Amino acid sequence: MAEVYLINTDDRIKGMKSIFSHFSTLFESLKGKHVVIKPNFNTADDPPASTDMNLLKELIVKLKHSEVSKITIAERAGPVNTQETMQAKGLFDLQKELDCFEIIDLSTISESEYTHFKPEEGKSHWKNGFHYPKIYQQADAIITLPCLKTHQHGGHFTLSLKLSVGLVPRGTAPAYMKELHSSSNQRSLIAEINQVFSPDLVILDGIDAFIDGGPDKGTLVHPKIVIASTDRIAIDAVGVAILREYNTTSNVAEGPIFEQEQIKRAVELGLGVKQASDIIIKSANPQSDDYAQKIQLILHDQ
Repeated sequence: MAEVYLINTDDRIKGMKSIFSHFSTLFESLKGKHVVIKPNFNTADDPPASTDMNLLKELIVKLKHSEVSKITIAERAGPVNTQETMQAKGLFDLQKELDCFEIIDLSTISESEYTHFKPEEGKSHWKNGFHYPKIYQQADAIITLPCLKTHQHGGHFTLSLKLSVGLVPRGTAPAYMKELHSSSNQRSLIAEINQVFSPDLVILDGIDAFIDGGPDKGTLVHPKIVIASTDRIAIDAVGVAILREYNTTSNVAEGPIFEQEQIKRAVELGLGVKQASDIIIKSANPQSDDYAQKIQLILHDQ
């Protein structure tokens, strides 16, 4: 069983504080640990195209107060320039303001700073495996910050599982992104990246959402929710259910949620819950109850 904590709010700071309170034991356990944060900085466009900076700041301050030993934000953008994206987002300004975290631009690290992952024959849709950053392998804890949106370039949706694509280098030799985006198994390849790391907490910002288009532009709606879980499959299943509340794309709207290829492959790999009945949506307060019950019904409407 996996719990997905949901708060219905249009205030990201209020949402984050509620999550910190609910997951207080987890944050207490991070004392003295090196925590790596994976935001969504695919581009510098406003949420839900990318991670909200106030939400990110709130998390960093919470980790500092939790007395972690080190905080690292490790990310790459794509196809746009990562340094320019981080600059436009205000990440370097935030670093100067808080003076408590380091930034790693994954688009500039050397090959020696990557590990190669190659599953056993027949257990991967990647031709020869892929590289991923050692910083994620070496972290004591990982927190990811996906947004709520569809993906028009073959992913169908980009939530928690697809956030992992930012760990794989773009490069030209080998051309991992070309392999990914040209594959008829793209959504399975996305799920398979998630074998190399396991987030300790996933916080999904669903204050705003794209119900078509994506990842940088699309039709904007306002679900006004923030959800969090230690289970990334549960997060994605609930995220798809929220998108289905609106007039989202047919690729996202049709069929059982656990038959969505990203989710189905992640289940096959044992990355989290196996079925909708394994998910419990816990609302933060009475004001969130109705929304939680509505999404629970969509989730189980198989």
